[in-house]
Amino acid sequence: MDDHKQITDFDLKLIAEFFKEMPRQGPGGTRQTLQALDLVGELPPDARIVDMGCGTGKQTADLAAHTPGHITAVDFLPEMIAGLDARMRSLGLSDKVTGLVGSMGDPLFEPRSLDLIWAEGSIYNVGFEAGLRKWHEFLKPGGFVAVTETTLLLNEKPDDGGYIDTYFPEIDSIAGKVETMQCAGYQPTAHFILPPECWTENYYAPLAARVDTFSRQYGHYPAARELVESMKKEQPHYRQYGQYYGYVFYIGRKIG
Repeated sequence: MDDHKQITDFDLKLIAEFFKEMPRQGPGGTRQTLQALDLVGELPPDARIVDMGCGTGKQTADLAAHTPGHITAVDFLPEMIAGLDARMRSLGLSDKVTGLVGSMGDPLFEPRSLDLIWAEGSIYNVGFEAGLRKWHEFLKPGGFVAVTETTLLLNEKPDDGGYIDTYFPEIDSIAGKVETMQCAGYQPTAHFILPPECWTENYYAPLAARVDTFSRQYGHYPAARELVESMKKEQPHYRQYGQYYGYVFYIGRKIG
């Protein structure tokens, strides 16, 4: 097996089957979602919000419960949108959220029509700078973007056999990410580091349980075993090197 095989290198149906049963599809937390939303500030009563790469919508539900207007939640995997729709029905939020199977890199929105674009753990799919530049056109003047991005937290990378460079090729310092946001046409208004429990408790603990269940269900398939082995590498690496990197929430206001 390729020691540096990316999650996106696996069959999409396999990825969807694994992650659709997870409570969230990446590190994060309700408290951090609401903290970032508070830093965005007051939104208009008819706010148009888009959650890019929404997964099954844990953060979407948090947003819907604390914002006015309407949210369009976008993911390219139909299984994720099915999970999101089920979550919104169970919470009585279906009237606030519309699920949409679509591309983050080529979303179908009118220029200058959105008040807020949200992306937790997903902008890496299109690239931090590329995503910010692309989404800029869809925001109203003064509209906001709020994203989490893997960021180097110390001044050096660890000697980890190239893991960080391979899996986080756009990793940079906080200052570097802030500068990228500025160059993409935003005024950076706030940022904060997500605490370790967003990784260990909120993501890796459910991930370990899902690995066990998934292995029992699909372990007879070589591709499924390979995916499981890939997933098993994440938590030990974070446990050993997590002081070097983490998610940072970046909030920016569109200029122009």
